[in-house]
Amino acid sequence: QVQLVESGGGLVQPGGSLRLSCAASGFIFSINAMGWYRQAPGKQRELVAGISSIGIPTNYADSVKGRFTISRDNAKNTVYLQMNSLKPEDTAVYYCNVRIRSDYWGQGTQVTVSS
Repeated sequence: QVQLVESGGGLVQPGGSLRLSCAASGFIFSINAMGWYRQAPGKQRELVAGISSIGIPTNYADSVKGRFTISRDNAKNTVYLQMNSLKPEDTAVYYCNVRIRSDYWGQGTQVTVSS
């Protein structure tokens, strides 16, 4: 079955960086677009970044443009989110997503930006 396992979250000071990873299995990774979403307390889940099957970023949320970079390694069945210049408002649980007839989600990884 489809499995998505996120890692790389943690506590970081404002201005710092983190790199999230999402290891995928149970489907043909190389032919599917992937996405990173996040959900902050009391807010709806929102799209952070998307990437096509061949590694072209398809969209970024306005709030992360110029700071976050999505990428993927089809040989490793892994999608990444490089997050730089982190701000307190980036604090959220970050989820990996793939849509194959329906949406699949990982368990999420907590990112906390605080001094």
